[in-house]
Amino acid sequence: MGEQPIFSTRAHVFQIDPNTKKNWVPTSKHAVTVSYFYDSTRNVYRIISLDGSKAIINSTITPNMTFTKTSQKFGQWADSRANTVYGLGFSSEHHLSKVTELECVSSQANAVHTHKSELNQTIQELEETLKEKEEEIERLKQEIDNARELQEQRDSLTQKLQEVEIRNKDLEGQLSDLEQRLEKSQNEQEAFRNNLKTLLEILDGKIFELTELRDNLAKLLECS
Repeated sequence: MGEQPIFSTRAHVFQIDPNTKKNWVPTSKHAVTVSYFYDSTRNVYRIISLDGSKAIINSTITPNMTFTKTSQKFGQWADSRANTVYGLGFSSEHHLSKVTELECVSSQANAVHTHKSELNQTIQELEETLKEKEEEIERLKQEIDNARELQEQRDSLTQKLQEVEIRNKDLEGQLSDLEQRLEKSQNEQEAFRNNLKTLLEILDGKIFELTELRDNLAKLLECS
């Protein structure tokens, strides 16, 4: 709906003398309409006063702004944005009290809005932090799963290595046994060849003796 007036009254408008910072300088020759506006879209309160077509007050209410009642019919507030202090003189104490009340309500509303905005920002930051933590937890879970998988692979490889080592020991034992058997076989073959050589030598001797015996017999037969 935008900005809407919520209260209007008439008052004499003053600004503090920028030179002395003490004396009040009237900004209108007579009482003018002073209106409170509320912008529901932005949740902002504003005090506006026109002297003809000239805006003599255009002050946005902020949480740190305070409307001070200095007498029964006069109140003032400092506007840091406009770099001045405004003063309003009313015809009755009732009008001053109404403006004071509205200023208090608007300041509180602005403070609540500011606090709400800060809370929303804090909530958003916490949600972002929570999201980052959840993503980090998921990454850690993935890393743990990967580590477990690697550990399982390592354990499997270790087991296979142990099996290969056992098999190698068995093969080494078999090879050693074969080497011993081969050596024994070679020794037996060498002994057999030696025995055979000895036997052949004996046979050669026997044959020689038989040959001599035959020759002798043949001579004896010739003599007889």
